[in-house]
Amino acid sequence: MIKWEYALLVRRRHAQGQGWGLSFTWYGPDGSRRDVSDYGDTAIAHLNRVGAEGWELVSSEEDVNNLQGTTEVHRYHLKRPLD
Repeated sequence: MIKWEYALLVRRRHAQGQGWGLSFTWYGPDGSRRDVSDYGDTAIAHLNRVGAEGWELVSSEEDVNNLQGTTEVHRYHLKRPLD
């Protein structure tokens, strides 16, 4: 039986001054949390980077705060087989 480990990539777009800020956070299978914004400014760049490390996209979801229009969160759920 294949055993899996799971991780989460979160993209946040939020109001910042007169414009928008964008950040990416990696939640690792060991419970760690790391700001990975410096690795790229698009979700595709991040997904390609972790895909090269064996991670597979399982699902994604989006939350938009339409009431205030100040936040947008995208979650990318990933898995890879344990060695």
